[in-house]
This record gives sequence, C-alpha cells and structure tokens, in this order.
Amino acid sequence: MSNPDIKGKQTGKWTMKEPYTKARFLSRQARGAVDLLRPFTLTAPFIVSMSIMVASLVFNYRYYGIAIQADWWITVGQAGFTVALVNAASNALNQATDVKADKISKPYRPIPSGAIKAESAQSLAYILYLFALLRAVTINVWFGTFIFLIIVFTVAYSLPPRMKKYLFINQIWIAIPRGLLGIMASWSVFGSEKLFAEPTPWIIGAIATTYLIGGMATKDITDSTADKATGTHTLINTFGTKKTALISFPFMLFPFLFVFIFINAELLANKLWPLSLFIMLSIFIFYLMMRETESKTLENVHAWSIMYVEYIFFALSFAIITIFYPELPL
Repeated sequence: MSNPDIKGKQTGKWTMKEPYTKARFLSRQARGAVDLLRPFTLTAPFIVSMSIMVASLVFNYRYYGIAIQADWWITVGQAGFTVALVNAASNALNQATDVKADKISKPYRPIPSGAIKAESAQSLAYILYLFALLRAVTINVWFGTFIFLIIVFTVAYSLPPRMKKYLFINQIWIAIPRGLLGIMASWSVFGSEKLFAEPTPWIIGAIATTYLIGGMATKDITDSTADKATGTHTLINTFGTKKTALISFPFMLFPFLFVFIFINAELLANKLWPLSLFIMLSIFIFYLMMRETESKTLENVHAWSIMYVEYIFFALSFAIITIFYPELPL
C-alpha cells in the first residue's frame, strides 16, 4: 500500500481535495494559484463562448451577409480566453471574500490551507479583471460592454453589497452573467451589427439564464452549514436540499420546453427543436440533487458537475445545429 505523502511529493497535487505539497515542477504557491482559478469551472465559459462565437459568425454570414474575417479563428481564441479570464477573476475574488466559510466547508482550498493569502488572491482577481476588460475593448465596443457588465455583476456578488448573501437573489444574480451576458458577449464578437435586430441570441441567453437560476443551487449543497454560519442565505440552507430541488426543477425544465413556443412564434428556427431534449439531463440533475452524492475528487456534488456539462452541451448543440444543418420542418 502506497504512502499518500510520498506519492504527493513525487507526483504533486492531482485533485483539489488533496493536501498541498511541494511538487517537482510546481511549488505550493503556484499550485495554489492554479486552484484559486478553479480550472474545471472555466471549461464551461470557454467552450460555451467559443461555440456561440462560431455559431454567430456563420449565422450572420448566412442571414445578413456579414463577411467572415480571414483571421476569425484568432479572434475566437482571444475572445474565448477573455471570457474565461473574467470567470477566473471571479473565482479568485469569491474565494478571497469567502475565507470564513471555506474554513468550515472547504479547508483544502488554497487560502484556508495557507498556500495563498487572501490579499494576494484579491489582488490577482483585480489584475485579471483589468486585463480582461482591456483585452475585450480591443475586440469591439459591444464585447467590451458585456464583459464590463459581467465584471460588475461578479464583483457585486462577492463584495458589498454582496448579493451572494440574499436569498434567491443570489441565484438570479450569478445566473445573469454566466447565462445571458456571457452568451450576448460571445455573440457580439461577430454579430454586433444586428445585435438588437436578431432575437436568436437573446432567446438562447434567456434559456441559459433560466436554466442556471435553477442549476446553480447545486453549488450550495456542500456549503450549506458554512453559508448559514457566515450569514449567507441560500435555498439549500433555508429549505433543505430536497425542497430546493423541487423549487429549482421548473427552472431547469421549462426553458427547454419553451423552445417549441419560440419556434411556433417564429422567433427561433425550426431546426433548433432538438434543444428541447435537454430536459432529460435536467431530470437527471434533479435526481442527483435529491441524492446529494458528493464527488470524491471534484469540489461539489455530482449534480453540480452534470449541471456544467449540460450547459456546455447545450451551447455546443446550438452551435452545431446552426452551423451544419439547414432549416428543417418540425
């Protein structure tokens, strides 16, 4: 049987929940800085944003004749990185302001474990926010505007007025930048000319936001005791997990059913009807929330992980259908 301390010194820290040890290539502080940004949670904004960007590029060329830039792929990479960077800054700021709660529920995180100081984490967050904003405005004005709004929402979530502590408002507050604003920022990279004339991105953003209002409750399951002890009121620590699952379920279910309503109103293309099939994954998330099974490697319950996976595949499916499939009748 191997000694975990020896293994850690030889191979480093593989998961968030393992103790910080000096590795061969990364110091405790370096690995702590990486964990501070929470790389797993950055996959969703990165993949979602790039999917929406490419979809908008093809959409606006096909329906509005907006020319495709020769270096479009460079713009997609830069803008996608910018969106992910804003989320990384948000993660760092959130942990810098949640030290008391993390000492209770997540003592393995870089700040409560002593790998990173809270002041350093907050400074890193501000640097990342500034860099992301400066990068965003060089792409176009609308992209810069949406990135600025995302920054405002995420900063106000963690710092005064600290919207995170207010019951139900916290669910809506975090869903808006990760849903509507994130999708509109991505769409605006190539679709700024018809930003207010085309309903498709707004509807897709609204669907994503509504889904996330329900889905984001999954992140509070393991933090229930710590949140309550530090004055943060969530659905989980107010109503319990099972009641929260029942409250959240309609938000995760109905947006996908409304796809047919938008299609019938001619606000979405007929070919987008397969997006309604994501109700199946929402049902599965509801089931996992009721079980409250915590992951041994990731930071939260399995429902939280699947919630991010569903969001990623929703955006990918929208992009694939928009790019590769012609209009199809229902």
